[in-house]
Amino acid sequence: MIPTIIVHGGAKTITEDKVAANNAGCTAAAEAGWAVLISGGTAAEAVEAAIRVLEADPTFNASLGATLNNDGEVEMDAAMMEGSLSWGAVAAVQGIRHPISVARKIMDEKPRLLVARGAERFAAENGAELCKKEDLIADEQWQQWQEDQKVIDRPNTVGCVALDASGVLAAGTSTGGTTNQQQGRVGDTAVVGSGLYADNKLGACSTTGDGESIIPVVLAKTAIDFLTGERHPDEAAQMAIEALKSKVKGEAGCILVDRQGRVGWAYNSSHMACAYMTEGQDKVAVFTQK
Repeated sequence: MIPTIIVHGGAKTITEDKVAANNAGCTAAAEAGWAVLISGGTAAEAVEAAIRVLEADPTFNASLGATLNNDGEVEMDAAMMEGSLSWGAVAAVQGIRHPISVARKIMDEKPRLLVARGAERFAAENGAELCKKEDLIADEQWQQWQEDQKVIDRPNTVGCVALDASGVLAAGTSTGGTTNQQQGRVGDTAVVGSGLYADNKLGACSTTGDGESIIPVVLAKTAIDFLTGERHPDEAAQMAIEALKSKVKGEAGCILVDRQGRVGWAYNSSHMACAYMTEGQDKVAVFTQK
């Protein structure tokens, strides 16, 4: 199999002054995941490594730098899934620096979705990196929340999809939700089939966008189903976005890797920062528009 990784920084509007930061962040994430793959690591390990980079970068809406809810707090969701149909997810968690790592721990132990205090307790008992919940509030987001400013370059979910040398696929997602969301809201990010999906027989997908639009059309699973018949991931991704547009209102994007290691992505927002790496490339390819 051809090791491959692709990441996205969210389907959104990227203002001119944030293009470089989005490109740099996605490039660094793809490089981190690629380093895992070429050293013989698993797809899940690569996805975790890549998303941890995005979670630590205040450019993106995940962990540090995430949007604030209506209580002025950071509340996060994350999930991971392998192509063997193993999965794990957390939702509405606080004080966890890397929710994606907790989702992976859950996946490796027993497939389930843990929320709020139950998820936080699991994180603490399993050695996750904890912090004061206030430590994840970035200055820019705090000022915007206090002044009730319109947020442009902030939503949405970040994600990653990888294929390892053994032919195993994995997908991951992480988010701080939507700006000023109601405390306790859970979007598509932690929902298998909507925010992410992986099937070793077809491919893997991570989505981003308006969760309330993505969930009813089961966007990630829809995109994977479009890979049947050896359809290219680019075409499958576009078909999935067109299917969403035909049924509901809202912005969304998705990234795909098929079992052959081919990549594809599509979105109906203004931008979606993406970066990918596979064999034969001498450096990461990165885009904010397509």
